[in-house]
Amino acid sequence: MTALSHHKETRFAQAPRLETARLVLRPLHIDDFPAYQAFLATDRARFMGGPHGTEKAWSFFTNDSAQWPLLGMGGLMISHQGQTVGQVALCHGPIFPEPELGWFLYDGFEGQGFASEAAAALLQWAFHTRGLDTVVSYIDPANTPSANVARRLGGQIDRDAATPGGEGTDVWRYRRAA
Repeated sequence: MTALSHHKETRFAQAPRLETARLVLRPLHIDDFPAYQAFLATDRARFMGGPHGTEKAWSFFTNDSAQWPLLGMGGLMISHQGQTVGQVALCHGPIFPEPELGWFLYDGFEGQGFASEAAAALLQWAFHTRGLDTVVSYIDPANTPSANVARRLGGQIDRDAATPGGEGTDVWRYRRAA
C-alpha cells in the first residue's frame, strides 16, 4: 500500500474554474509562469523555502498543474478584474502527508481579502465537490498574515499531525474538517 493509495478515486482530471463575488480561480497556463517565477525569486517566497531559482519555480509550477490529472487537486490562479493576483492550491502527494490548502499573493495585493476569499472557495470545493473530510495548512509561525487567513477559515492548530520535513520542522498545522 502506497502513501497515496487511500485516495478516493478521482473524477477531476481537469482543474475546475471557480468564481466568487470578486474573484475567478482558474487553471494555470504557461503565460502565468513569468509572474509566478518572479514571485518565487523574491524574499516574499521565504515561507515557501525561497527565494527560489527558475528550476525550483518550474518544479512548483508544473507540480501545481500536474496534480489535477494525477490526484484530482492542484493549483489555481487567482484573478481579480482580469488581473492575476496570486495562487491558491490544494495539494497532496509524497511531499504532503494529507491534502494541504495553501495560498500566496503577488506584491501589492495583500490586505484586500483575496487570499481568504480564494482559499474559502477552494476549501468549499474540496469538501463539497471533491468529498474530502479534512484539509490542513502548513504555516510558518512567523507568517502572521497566512496564520490569520487559516484562522479566518476556521483552522485550528493540530499538533498531532505529521509535518512535511519531519520532526522539528518549524511550521504549524491548521486543520479544518468538513
